[in-house]
Amino acid sequence: MSRQIYLSGKFVPQEDAKISVFDHGLLYGDGVFEGLRSYDGKVFRLHEHIVRLYESAKAIWLTIPMSQDQMCDAVNESVRINKIDDGYIRLVVTRGAGTLGLDPNRCSHPQVIIIADAISLYPKELYEKGLEIITVSVQRMHPAALNPRIKSLNYLNNILAKIEGLQAGCIEALMLNHKGEVAECTGDNIFLVRRGALWTPPLEAGILEGITRDAVIECAQAAGIEVRETPLTKHDVYIADECFLTGTAAEVIPVVKVDSRPIGPGQPGPVTRDLEQRFKRLTQTSS
Repeated sequence: MSRQIYLSGKFVPQEDAKISVFDHGLLYGDGVFEGLRSYDGKVFRLHEHIVRLYESAKAIWLTIPMSQDQMCDAVNESVRINKIDDGYIRLVVTRGAGTLGLDPNRCSHPQVIIIADAISLYPKELYEKGLEIITVSVQRMHPAALNPRIKSLNYLNNILAKIEGLQAGCIEALMLNHKGEVAECTGDNIFLVRRGALWTPPLEAGILEGITRDAVIECAQAAGIEVRETPLTKHDVYIADECFLTGTAAEVIPVVKVDSRPIGPGQPGPVTRDLEQRFKRLTQTSS
């Protein structure tokens, strides 16, 4: 099925959705993006995603050529025109076409691209049985090099970690920061359950402030579960009672083995299952 792609102010069939080969988003990864989910035709936490997009753009001196309200309208129209109920939206803003040099001042107007489609990040059986992941040697990028709160188009750091995980037979992998602390996975945030409390790395560990991460923290707090945002090591992961990952595409998915070590009894735990259900109910009542 051909999708209608929003491309800088108008919708075009996906086969006609083209940008210049001189676009700095392609040449240098110069741009920002957001991944959003729709449930029953409504975009989950749209405002939060749009705010993060504009903050990422501001951080790299990129002026988005439309207001936040206009962007929200464009996202909602992309969902409507493509008849997406439960789906995924990729929102991309590039620096625009320029020269072969790095100078962003020689670029044309930024390009805004919105793609609405279906997505299935992990097979259904992994949500039932749980993921096995490994810790990879590729470190999370140093925050002094690129602030991890900027959701930029340059994902090579994560891709290299993903490749290492895939070569080891795992479709997701855990990354450490420059201090050797647990940061996040290649595309998801990580949570541990230990003695009834929920543990997750703080923003200072060099992680993306995930929208789903924040939503799950809210679900836990509403359930009376203590949440601790604190530096974690691999040792903390190995001795955890439960482990799960969160992300816009992944939602909430249990992890049952890390570095060949079973987490807890080696099967999804009760806190993970409870938060899965709470998050699912949240997506059904929010937009």
